[in-house]
Amino acid sequence: MLESLINPKRAEKGPWKMFFIGFLYAFISLLLVHFLFGGDPVLSKFSGLMVVLFCVMFSMPFMYFIFKQEEIEDEETESILGVWKMHKDAIYAFLWLFLGFIIAFSIGYILLHDSNLLNAQIETYCNINSPGQVNDCIQQYSFTGKIISTNALDNGARFLSILGNNLGVMVFTLIFSLIFGAGAIFVLAWNASVISAAIGIFTSYKISEIPLGLIRYMIHGFPEIAAYFITALAGGILGVGVIRHGVGNKKFIRVLLNVIALIFIAVIILVGAAIIEVYFTPLLFQ
Repeated sequence: MLESLINPKRAEKGPWKMFFIGFLYAFISLLLVHFLFGGDPVLSKFSGLMVVLFCVMFSMPFMYFIFKQEEIEDEETESILGVWKMHKDAIYAFLWLFLGFIIAFSIGYILLHDSNLLNAQIETYCNINSPGQVNDCIQQYSFTGKIISTNALDNGARFLSILGNNLGVMVFTLIFSLIFGAGAIFVLAWNASVISAAIGIFTSYKISEIPLGLIRYMIHGFPEIAAYFITALAGGILGVGVIRHGVGNKKFIRVLLNVIALIFIAVIILVGAAIIEVYFTPLLFQ
C-alpha cells in the first residue's frame, strides 16, 4: 500500500514531494518498532537497526524503479556535466527524502522517549566522537543521563575519525550500488537516523530546539549525503557499463573515466564536509 503513494516519474518532476514520503516512512517505522518490539527483552536491543530496516522496506520499491530509470538514461550520457544534467532531479529527490527521514526520526525519537529506538545510532555517534569512552558516552546520552558537552578528541583526531568513517560509508555505498543499486537506500536511512540521534543529543531532547539542531548538522550533513549519492550513481553507472558493453569496449572506457571522476568529486566533498564539521561548525555552536 505505502509504495503506491508515489509515482517515481512524478517524484523527478517535483523532488520536494519526497520530503513528505520520507517523513511518513520514517515516522511509521519508529511507531512500528516502538509498539511492536519495544517490550520484547531481546528484539528491543536491536531497535535501532529495525527502525532502519522498516524504513528501507518501505522505500525499496521507489528506489528500485528510480534507479532502473536512471540506469537507462546513463546510456545517453557522455560527460560529467551530462551525468549531472541527466540525474540531478533524482539526486534532489533523494536529498528531500533524506531530510524527511531526519525530521521524522528526530521528532518521533523525542516524542516516544524510548532510548532503544536509536540505540545503535547513539553507539555509532559515541564510537566516532568518543572512541575511548564508548560505554560512558552511551550512558551519558541516554534519556535519563545528563547531557553535557564532551571533547574527548582534539580537532585533528576528530577530523581523521570522521573522515575515515565517512570514507568507509562511501565505499560501502559503492559496493551496495554495484551489487544492488536500490540497496543504497540503506545508507540513506542509516545516516539519517545517526544524524537524528546527534540532533537529539545536541538539543538535549527538546522538540522546540530541533530546528537549531537541523542547522547544526545539515551544514555538513547535506554535503555528506550528496557525496554518498554521487558514489551510488557512479556505482550504478559502472555496473550498467560492464553489463552492457563489457570491459574491453571503448564505451566502457568512457564510462570508467566518468565513474572515476564522480568518485573523486565525492571524496573532495567528504573532505570538505569533515573540515566544516570539525573546524567551522563548532565556532557557530559553542
